[in-house]
Amino acid sequence: MSALKPFAAVFYNQEKIDNLSNVFCPPYDIISPQQQDDFYKQDPYNFIRLELAKESPKDNDKDNKYTRSRKTYEDWLKKGILKKDTAPCIYFYKQDYKYQGRRYTRMGFLGLLKLNEDSGVRILPHEHTHAAAKTDRFTLWSALKSDLSPIFVGYADKGGRIDKVFLKELAMAKPYLEAVDHDKVKHTIWRLEDPARIQEIVNVIDGQDLFICDGHHRFEVANQIRREALKKVKRSTGDEPFNYVMTYFTNMDSRDLQIFPIHRIVRKFPISVNLLEQYFRIDKVKTKVDWLVLLARAGQNEHAFGLYNKQGMFLLRLKNKMLIDKMVKEGSRDYRSLDAAILKAFILDQVGVTAEDIVFSKDPDEVLQAVNEGGFEAGFILNSVSVRQLRSIALNDERMPPKTTYFYPKVLSGLTIYKMD
Repeated sequence: MSALKPFAAVFYNQEKIDNLSNVFCPPYDIISPQQQDDFYKQDPYNFIRLELAKESPKDNDKDNKYTRSRKTYEDWLKKGILKKDTAPCIYFYKQDYKYQGRRYTRMGFLGLLKLNEDSGVRILPHEHTHAAAKTDRFTLWSALKSDLSPIFVGYADKGGRIDKVFLKELAMAKPYLEAVDHDKVKHTIWRLEDPARIQEIVNVIDGQDLFICDGHHRFEVANQIRREALKKVKRSTGDEPFNYVMTYFTNMDSRDLQIFPIHRIVRKFPISVNLLEQYFRIDKVKTKVDWLVLLARAGQNEHAFGLYNKQGMFLLRLKNKMLIDKMVKEGSRDYRSLDAAILKAFILDQVGVTAEDIVFSKDPDEVLQAVNEGGFEAGFILNSVSVRQLRSIALNDERMPPKTTYFYPKVLSGLTIYKMD
């Protein structure tokens, strides 16, 4: 039985929506309380009302954010704000964006990924998950009987066979949907309904190792929903809706797959920078531009970090790689070579920085601002994890340290919904 299959997605009805760009939102786990308020105000049909409904002090078992999401969902379906597609499709999904002055295009597609063991693929995670986030998604998806936002997996396709299907069949066709988000990323969707062309895509995916890039909590929730559903049926065909999870697939061999680093801001850093000279070559840098350029350049061949505190900006470069196996106590050689693991072992653990003392950010400017405002004593800027490292860690059946990767751009929530009933 194939690992991938098309589905008839639930979409926003464009005849009912004035501006599609106003109704989508990012995945729930990167939305701040302020952003939640902003999305509520942006449009009465913004997907935030399903993806991350507001809580109330008066919430109870019968009236809470999950029941309100279900009521909204049912109302939108009844009014035709949302409608189901007329046929099972694969949905090609293009994201156009700029980063550091350069233009990028990430291609992918949305389909259903089979969860049970006879799919012929291995689905490999690389991050740990947290119980609270899984409980939240499980409660929401169960209440709506729908998968609201896809997991994000990478596949291998050096020859670009799937991209060729898109170029041949859809590149010149009118898109089904277009929208621009707050980061000025343009999101474009095309429908592929032709069973023969869909089978070509299925043939590429079957038998592969697939790597979860984003959506680890959603993946585990989909498996939990499947386990609960199997308890209620006498015999499973393996093809019931609960056996699948809505998934965004992208080519890990593409040059436009961006993995951003996630930086560390620490509340307490009780030593002088000079005391780090035992392990690091330390250079003071005058400007932020030079600092980031030098860090990226050093990271090509060395383990390097940017450090910012009240003394200024510093570039730290590890002196002796031979010490890594001694200092990093856990994991395989691939794990021990991660910059996040090295930073923890060589610096944070040495000065007594605990997990509670660390705040994470993907924005270097936010790191500088946090230190300048006085609530934090230091910030550490990291280089990106490579695709090769992600693959190695996942294949080792290991998990990276928390907040190690940030895939950009995010897949918008609300583009497609998978109705599981």
